[in-house]
Amino acid sequence: MNLVRVKAVANKEFVQIWRDPRSLGLGIIIPVILIVLFGYALSLDIDNIPMVIWDQDKSKASVDFLLNFKDSKYFKILAYYDNYRDMERDINFGRAMMGMVIPKDFSHYMHSNQRAPVQLILDGSDSNTAQVALGYAQSIVFSYNINIISKAIRASGAPALKVVDFRPRVWFNQDFESKNFIVPGLIAIIMMIIAALLTSLTIAREWERGTMEQLISTPVRPAELIIGKFIPYFAIGLFDLIVAVLMGKFVFQVPLRGSILFLFVTSSLFLTGALGLGIYISTVAKSQLMASQMAILASFLPTFLLSGFTYEIFNMPKAVQAFTYLIPARYFITILRGIYLKGVGITDLWFETICLVVFTFLAAGAAIKKFKKKIL
Repeated sequence: MNLVRVKAVANKEFVQIWRDPRSLGLGIIIPVILIVLFGYALSLDIDNIPMVIWDQDKSKASVDFLLNFKDSKYFKILAYYDNYRDMERDINFGRAMMGMVIPKDFSHYMHSNQRAPVQLILDGSDSNTAQVALGYAQSIVFSYNINIISKAIRASGAPALKVVDFRPRVWFNQDFESKNFIVPGLIAIIMMIIAALLTSLTIAREWERGTMEQLISTPVRPAELIIGKFIPYFAIGLFDLIVAVLMGKFVFQVPLRGSILFLFVTSSLFLTGALGLGIYISTVAKSQLMASQMAILASFLPTFLLSGFTYEIFNMPKAVQAFTYLIPARYFITILRGIYLKGVGITDLWFETICLVVFTFLAAGAAIKKFKKKIL
């Protein structure tokens, strides 16, 4: 082994990497970002569970009971309402995961040594998180009851009967089946893989094979070339969507409670935007290896990790929560779970639908504008 030649090759590689900002970014910046995400943002601990309250009693007894939830790190009370309609709206929109209703005779039950009923409404779409949240709530109520009984024993020597009769009710996924939560989200993952990863190689492949020069010499316009490459992958994406819907319905028995038309319209919007993003990446990268790496980092990983598919967004730090608003899959997964599990439509999901429309126009427009019919 000649150490002089080894040193020369090593120096050449260092210079080449330094002159290529994209390779330098992939080698240094991306690992740092991933470490930060995995180390801080993607916590498996569940806390700050959003909940809404309807306190019909509004007495000192009910306030004392609610303080146990307010002071707990596991729950975050978003709002107090005076009707079921507002509570149901927050749960349907995904702003709240739990709703608690305290009856107007709560203090009367407590003072007359009777069991005081308390209703808990729980969004069971994410079965694992819902089970953990239910366990936290039951633990708080159990501790509250034990505290009351202990005080009664110390005061009179006899146990008290005035304890809370906790009555949880699970919505949308009563049996806590994880497949009902996972399968709708997988549709977004599959479509992003097909769209962004595959189309990211199209333009780059032309440059590597030397056929782009031939395309440039033809009368075909940039927009026509982009659309021509777009159509086959759009057809593949729709085919995959149909397969996923059929398998979810007949293989996994996942309920589809909403509109199938709304499902296909929003899926087409997301698919169009993802295809545009893939083509834009392919135009920028100019090589298949770089295009595939950029597609994974720009589309697949954010969709998998920061869209709410794997980890609850409300459980992430505030800075990461703000960043998730830039992830199109966040809105698409909310739409999918709303259609599948809650049976809601455009009336309840209009904001997410508008965000998909904006993403589609931005991604498709950027792809068409970026591609130029000239050799750089």
